[in-house]
Amino acid sequence: MGDAILAVVVLGTAAAGLVLGFFLRGIWGSQAVKAAADKAARIVAEARTQQKELILQAKDEQVRLQRESEEDARARRAELTNMERRLVQRDEQLDQRSDTLEQRDRKLIQREREHDQKTEELSQARQEHIAALERVSQMTAEQAKDVLLESVREEAEHDAVKIARAIERKAREEAEDKARDVVITAIQRVMADHTAEMTVSVVPLPSDEMKGRIIGREGRNIRALEQATGIDLIIDDTPESVLISGFDPVRREVARLALTKLIQDGRIHPGRIEEVVAKARAEVDLVIRQTGEAAAYDTGVPGLPPELIKLLGRLKFRTSYGQNVLKHVIETARLAAIIAAETGADIQVAKIGGLLHDIGKAVDHEIEGPHAAIGAGIAQRHNLPMKVVNCIAAHHQEVEYACVEAPIVQIADAISASRPGARGESMDAYVKRLEDLQGIANSFEGVEKSFAVQAGREVRILVRPEQMDDLASMRLARDIVRKIEESLTYPGQIKVTVIRETRAVEYAK
Repeated sequence: MGDAILAVVVLGTAAAGLVLGFFLRGIWGSQAVKAAADKAARIVAEARTQQKELILQAKDEQVRLQRESEEDARARRAELTNMERRLVQRDEQLDQRSDTLEQRDRKLIQREREHDQKTEELSQARQEHIAALERVSQMTAEQAKDVLLESVREEAEHDAVKIARAIERKAREEAEDKARDVVITAIQRVMADHTAEMTVSVVPLPSDEMKGRIIGREGRNIRALEQATGIDLIIDDTPESVLISGFDPVRREVARLALTKLIQDGRIHPGRIEEVVAKARAEVDLVIRQTGEAAAYDTGVPGLPPELIKLLGRLKFRTSYGQNVLKHVIETARLAAIIAAETGADIQVAKIGGLLHDIGKAVDHEIEGPHAAIGAGIAQRHNLPMKVVNCIAAHHQEVEYACVEAPIVQIADAISASRPGARGESMDAYVKRLEDLQGIANSFEGVEKSFAVQAGREVRILVRPEQMDDLASMRLARDIVRKIEESLTYPGQIKVTVIRETRAVEYAK
């Protein structure tokens, strides 16, 4: 009975709790719904507030943009107005300038008319003045000219006599120098010189099999040798010999010496070639320096700069028609010293000029121009005396003599070159060259006579003055030079001199 009551109580309590739970849950649900409604109301209010703010910002931005566009439009209208104003001003200025130019043109036209009128008035006044002078002097204008020319001629003859007397008096004062020049000129008229070059050296071979070793596989040895020495190696059908070709005699000597050593050694390959060429170049440089010093010592010319000593030594490997140029300049220096001593000139200047007169031949394959001009430039750069420079520059008469030692050096040069056995040119070839030069000159119309002088280095041509004027003489010289260059083969340069003279001869009876 008690358990039943307890169960009833428990059930009643559970039912009451259940009813109370449902009631509380309903209360909580209504509160949640109310809270959600409040939150939704707040969100809607905030959204509306933001919408109003965005609308206001958009309106403000629209107003700002509209204001900026209006300001920009006003600025552009102002700029266009200014440009229009400037263009109007420029148009007005151009109109004013145009009016000014038109006024100037009218003034110039007026001045030209006035100038022409004044010129015509002056011409008329001049004619009237001449007519008045003719009436006063009772002479025509031509007669007055003759009288004036006669007076001028008499005055000129008087001045000419005075000048002639002054020249004669000066000649007597300089009689010793004049006599010396006459003696030198007389000696110079019998000289002759001519030059030629050798540009090939020959190296003998022990057998023709050596040619293949010199060439090497695919030509690598011969290319290495040519690149190291700067020369051309010619290997042809010539038995047991190789030709070394090049304009630089020192390079040819280096190549000859190096190739000779390679043949003797037997080891021929690019590495060995470079080593042997370097040693050969050092040996040749030593020989050049020692040879130059010996030449200066033998001729008694101390104190030459080291560069000139080297150039002097390079002449050991240079020949001219078979004559060694170094021996030639040493001989020229000695001859020049002897002639200078006999004529009273400066012996040391003549000696130095004779030793260095062909110094340009040491580098004439590197520098364009005649060797005399090249040598003079070298001497000038080394601050040698101007007399020595003139001796070098004038020894082929390419420039005028500036001292008495210059023709002495020229004479000594000719004596050394033209003595029997000095050079290899035959007399027949020499005479043939002179005849060819004269034949070319005589082939032109208007030539009266021609003379090949200075051993064929100069052609002097006399023309008929009644057939050729001065301009025609200049054209004739150029035409003859052109034909000589096209027709003949010759060393050095050939000077062409065209002489046109008019002589007036009268006889007193």
